[in-house]
Amino acid sequence: MLFQLKPEALALLIPMLLFSVSFHEFSHGWVANKLGDPTAKNSGRLTLNPIAHLDMYGSLMILFVGFGWAKPVPVDSRYLANPRIDMMKIAFAGPASNLLLAFVGGMLFKLIGSNQDILITIFFRFTLINISLAVFNMIPIPPLDGSQIFSGLMMQYNPNLVMKLQIYGPQILFGLILFGMFTRFSPIWWVMTPFVKFFMFLFAGM
Repeated sequence: MLFQLKPEALALLIPMLLFSVSFHEFSHGWVANKLGDPTAKNSGRLTLNPIAHLDMYGSLMILFVGFGWAKPVPVDSRYLANPRIDMMKIAFAGPASNLLLAFVGGMLFKLIGSNQDILITIFFRFTLINISLAVFNMIPIPPLDGSQIFSGLMMQYNPNLVMKLQIYGPQILFGLILFGMFTRFSPIWWVMTPFVKFFMFLFAGM
């Protein structure tokens, strides 16, 4: 796993996770609203208040496994002018928002230098957490954001594959998570690690 969660680090990590996950979900709702769908706004999800977004089990998974999820932002495609393309934009908004936060965190990490140990730790972990959230959510398995993007691209070419992925994707994802928990080898982290390392180097020089 790319970052270790020690008890003394939770005081730093929990606020970072709450903000990062909330910003991720807010971004889905904000883009949907800009594209004409007010469902998230009307449901009270166009906010940075973590209470509106957090899923208990998904939050525990982030803390103790290294990746997880929040409550999906409701979207009604009937409001969208181009449902297939617009749904892809809404899905991408979440990971993109985490990459934006990671970019900011990485810049601050490099600007502060090595003289402020606490701040260095904060911005390093903030950058890593947001990159990890972005990369994890881009995996093309439902219910992750990447599946919505993948489905939008593949719907015209292989709708049967898209349908099967929507049906069996959550079980596949849960099975991969359990496999990693019980074997100490996570296929998800194995796939994610090169991308996480690339963005960490790109944003933080690490």
